[in-house]
Amino acid sequence: MRRSLSAADEGELVRRTAAGDRRAFDELYRRTSPWLLARLRRRCADDDVVADVMQETYLAVWRAAGSFAGAGADGSAVGWLWTIAAHRLVDAFRRRARVNNVPAVPFADTVAPAAEDEVMAGRVGQELEQALTELPPEARDVLRAMVLDGFSVRETSLLLGVPESTVKSRARRARIFLREALS
Repeated sequence: MRRSLSAADEGELVRRTAAGDRRAFDELYRRTSPWLLARLRRRCADDDVVADVMQETYLAVWRAAGSFAGAGADGSAVGWLWTIAAHRLVDAFRRRARVNNVPAVPFADTVAPAAEDEVMAGRVGQELEQALTELPPEARDVLRAMVLDGFSVRETSLLLGVPESTVKSRARRARIFLREALS
């Protein structure tokens, strides 16, 4: 016998959503959207961007609920939801940066960058990008949460559903790997 929606936890709601249960999705949205909205607003002051990210997040949840439900649900459903939202927020920032196309550091009129500096900056950027793609997904998720999202070890632990010691060891291994790859 299926439990009522009010008694189901968020993980159960995601599993029901994966099975196409629209009422479970509505209940998941009702429970998590105020928390998610507040969390996104702490990271972005633009209400339009936050609204777009909320919409994209819940659309992705509806479409990808099966990937959470089918993954054995090792992490929490709320952590999974936040991961989706955080990625969508980063994507929105990147889109906005491309649209605005404003250089991060204005060049001084009197000093042109040396050709060697431009080549090395491009090479290091490519090497870093390549090294990041070679990282195991678990280490990449930890770096994304701690570096891009600015989460503490504890917050990352809650987000990914792993112990704090695991977060620390994954972060350390990722740093060592990147240091060796870039040297």
